[in-house]
Amino acid sequence: METTHEVGSEYNHGQRLDVFDDSEARLNKYTFICALLASSTSILLGYDIGVMSGAALYIKENLKITSIQEEVLVGTLNVFSLVGSLLSGRTSDYIGRRYTIVLAAATFLIGALLMGLAPSFRFLMAGRIIAGIGVGYSLMIAPLYTAELSPSMSRGFLTSLPEVCITFGILLGYILNYALSSLPQHINWRLMLGLAAIPAIAIGLGVMAMPESPRWLAMQGRVNQAKEVLIKTSNTLEEAESRLEKITKAASVLVTNPAASPDSAHESHWSGKGVWKELLLRPSRPIKRMLIAAIGINFFMQASGNDAVIYYSPEVFKAAGIHSKKQLFGINVIMGLSKTSFVLFSAFYLDRFGRRPLLLVGSAGMAISLAGLGLGSKFLDQSESKPVWAIVLCILAVCADVSLFSIGLGPITWVYSSEIFPMRLRAQGSSLAISVNRLVSGVVSMTFLTISKKITFGGMFFVLAGIMVMGTVFFYAFLPETKGKSLEEIGALFENKARKMDNRGGEMEVV
Repeated sequence: METTHEVGSEYNHGQRLDVFDDSEARLNKYTFICALLASSTSILLGYDIGVMSGAALYIKENLKITSIQEEVLVGTLNVFSLVGSLLSGRTSDYIGRRYTIVLAAATFLIGALLMGLAPSFRFLMAGRIIAGIGVGYSLMIAPLYTAELSPSMSRGFLTSLPEVCITFGILLGYILNYALSSLPQHINWRLMLGLAAIPAIAIGLGVMAMPESPRWLAMQGRVNQAKEVLIKTSNTLEEAESRLEKITKAASVLVTNPAASPDSAHESHWSGKGVWKELLLRPSRPIKRMLIAAIGINFFMQASGNDAVIYYSPEVFKAAGIHSKKQLFGINVIMGLSKTSFVLFSAFYLDRFGRRPLLLVGSAGMAISLAGLGLGSKFLDQSESKPVWAIVLCILAVCADVSLFSIGLGPITWVYSSEIFPMRLRAQGSSLAISVNRLVSGVVSMTFLTISKKITFGGMFFVLAGIMVMGTVFFYAFLPETKGKSLEEIGALFENKARKMDNRGGEMEVV
């Protein structure tokens, strides 16, 4: 028999426990600094995506590897980030959110040093495997920590910071590609990859100054410490006390058995035992809906081919007739600047416009951009003269695709994955969804060139456009708006009831 105590009790069946005044809407500076520090771990993934797009050209020439080996090299980081994502949920429940961030940075540091010093292809692969595990940890824990620390009215902005950092990392990688391209071939790619060790060290040290998540502290029975953190991350004492009341209520229901006394929650030390069974073997209907929403948005984020488009954009433009590495890296810098501008727009307006409108606009726009990229690539593939208009169309379409990704799927996937699960299931539920993200990213990255050779780049982009059409329909049908709701209230949106909500919180039916 299904039970709904996981969600229903925690959220009081959708009733708001209280309403904050305008003080909650003001951005708390301490919260912002902590969220930015946590999110900075995502720079490491972004930097790898950006710098590998150029480094791969030199690695291929210097180490004499094949196109298949290039695909394996690029995709290995994404595949092994799956391991980090799967482990991160239980790890963060056991040792805490903050130390998991430190672990992510330390693991990536080891991988970056191995890549930078690699004397051979095998050592390079070993470095990417280790770095991938660190990336998997960071992708889950940064948005989760930020969501648990943030007030509801600024959670969208703060939880989208990981994507801002990924985008900044990509731009940094592009710039270093351009700056280091004139160095000798056997040195430049090693510097490109090895320099990632510097931000990894800085992030690991900086995170040590951050507080632990108040929700994790509450699940450990350390309520006084949770209150101290909430006072620092709230604008008023009343807001902090109201947030603490919600959190301790949720912890008392979720950490203990339904029949146990709520007070026993404060005597337990939550380590995440039994969560996988609850998620996968006997989930209630609300939890099933959460899993579908979280796994679905993570699947389409990577099935969109965004990572592959960034990794292999130099290959795409080489096929279009642009062979100068300086020109190729210059186009990448333009892409990076465009992507950065749009992700900042999304971050600043996410809490004003809501998740659904930006997600739907971004996804529909990506479908159109990818179709335009497919059209331009088809023309270039079939033309000997390589018309300028088709090259310009491809450049504009790539910039539009990555920019629209940065408006919608990029930031909102991390926001949504970290906020929809109830407290007891949040870490491991998020890790499961993000594991799907990394698996799909690895598969797409490791097959993109091979499939493109079979059906051409144009055909590949048409396929990705079709996937984004399906993604847009999925988002419209299955993802309710979560803007402005506390983490303790969001679960009511997924309860086994028909609830009407529009993009502002009313008019979409959740069934």
